[in-house]
Amino acid sequence: MPYRDGDHFDDKQIVTQKYNMVNVPTAVWIDEQGHIVRPNEVAFVDDRFKQFTGMEAAPYVQAIRDWAAKGAKSIYALSESELKDHLKPHSPDRATADAEFAVAEYLYKQGKGVDAIPHFKEAQRLAPDNWNYKRQAWNFEDPMRQGHTDAYDGSWYEDIKRIGAENYYREIIP
Repeated sequence: MPYRDGDHFDDKQIVTQKYNMVNVPTAVWIDEQGHIVRPNEVAFVDDRFKQFTGMEAAPYVQAIRDWAAKGAKSIYALSESELKDHLKPHSPDRATADAEFAVAEYLYKQGKGVDAIPHFKEAQRLAPDNWNYKRQAWNFEDPMRQGHTDAYDGSWYEDIKRIGAENYYREIIP
């Protein structure tokens, strides 16, 4: 489906930038006091992508249920020190990539898609593990196609084949 303003709750990518989300489906666990108890990680709630990723949904669903029942006493709720070990500050490249991506989206929405392409490509170069940047650019190029796009020197399918489907999602933190 083509992109239209208002289609996305976070069309400025604020949440994905603040929580360093680079793929979907992703979740961050935040408790009733507003504290993060698990950083962003893949959040499968069913097995529709199991054949592709090799990842089962059951462990994640079990972890959510355990946390919902036990709160801070859940073995899946990370302590503040454990959480800090898993959270990494943004690199200067990631900050620049965020800015390039914002410029690209702005240009695209102003009807200047050709001018947006170098900025999308630079964002992808600076943050190569950020699949949100790639998907958005590919979607603007041709939302109905997952194949090669000349504008971005590749495609979702080609990139996944290159890195391996098993590496498409970060491993869930135990």
